[in-house]
Amino acid sequence: MTDHAFPKICVIGLGYVGLPTAAVFASRGIEVLGVDTNARTVALINDGRVPIVEPDLDILVKGAVAAGKLSASTSPDTADAFIIAVPTPFTEGKKPDLSYVKAAVESLAPVLKSGDLVIIESTCPVGTTDSASQWLAEARPDLRFPHSAGSDTDIHVAHSPERVLPGRVLIELVCNDRVVGGVGPDCARRAAQLYRIAIEGECLLTTARTAELVKLSENAYRDVNIAFANELSLVADKLGIDAWEAVRLANHHPRVNILNPGPGVGGHCIAVDPWFIVDSAPELTPLIRTARQVNDGKPAHIANTVRAAAAAMQTRRIACLGLAYKADIDDLRESPSVDVVADLAKPGDLALAVVEPHCQQLPNDLQGLKGVELIDLATALEAADIIVLLTDHRPFGDIDPADYPDKRFIDTRGLWK
Repeated sequence: MTDHAFPKICVIGLGYVGLPTAAVFASRGIEVLGVDTNARTVALINDGRVPIVEPDLDILVKGAVAAGKLSASTSPDTADAFIIAVPTPFTEGKKPDLSYVKAAVESLAPVLKSGDLVIIESTCPVGTTDSASQWLAEARPDLRFPHSAGSDTDIHVAHSPERVLPGRVLIELVCNDRVVGGVGPDCARRAAQLYRIAIEGECLLTTARTAELVKLSENAYRDVNIAFANELSLVADKLGIDAWEAVRLANHHPRVNILNPGPGVGGHCIAVDPWFIVDSAPELTPLIRTARQVNDGKPAHIANTVRAAAAAMQTRRIACLGLAYKADIDDLRESPSVDVVADLAKPGDLALAVVEPHCQQLPNDLQGLKGVELIDLATALEAADIIVLLTDHRPFGDIDPADYPDKRFIDTRGLWK
């Protein structure tokens, strides 16, 4: 089957994964309709602009829109393949929230036709893709779906989780290997045909349930390793030891590779996905649960360290450098840096000068909090007595604490070591 089997693609969800995915396919000459419920996002894209910070994405989107290959809308239209890339957060009880996925599935159901392909890229609990096939069958009883029809299906349904790093999304979308899981082998093969239009990595075919667990496992593995580093840093703090030096020296062992500690874990994947595994088998996952608790507890430890330093110096003037969950991006989802600032602001007795070069305003979680102000780096360094590094953005690396002998520096990332 040739690439012409997919002359038009519809990507539902134009966030940090969906928009780059849509732009990459459009750059290959495929007609792509991007769908998002946010009217501002749709308007920006149709104007050739982007609502997120990602290297070279603005150039790719502008070119695709100008070439007439990429457009955006608030509702799906007919296409040959549908890619769902919407959020999958959790509820307050750490339960998976599949409402966005189900809404996306239900929105495309009316425009489905025989021969279409539906792929879920959103990170999901095991069994979600099978459920999506059932949701579609309920909405379209005139069509056959793979969970019941097998190889006689009219619609192919698959799961292929994104495996990209913010700041390198466009590179990794093309170069990384792709796990492609189908609700049956035919569905996996059909989905792989689509991805081979755009990717250079290998398509690794499996079942949808296995593909779902693979993505969750990747992020839980990373979370456990980060938790070990963060727990080690707590011990080092108590014993008066430089955690980064201890890690560096331990890593000279030929079979040891400890990660560097940080303020916690953020982003839409590592901070969320392990809970999906815990929810599916709570009695079998004490290690994964504990790792989550260690990493979720790190922001409070940092906030207490800052408060103790402020009390010792008898000051209330603190600069917090960075809100994004990792360096040089604008992504604040589940960011431990935001959690630290929110914790420090609780009593309302501190003056918190927040510096985030990738944001024009404070996030909703921090707006209206007493004493919290978003300002530029130079002003913050001048005004504060305590400088807390929360995100290792490149501009912060140019700071030399030795130039500020009267100030206390708290480095949660090891940037100034």
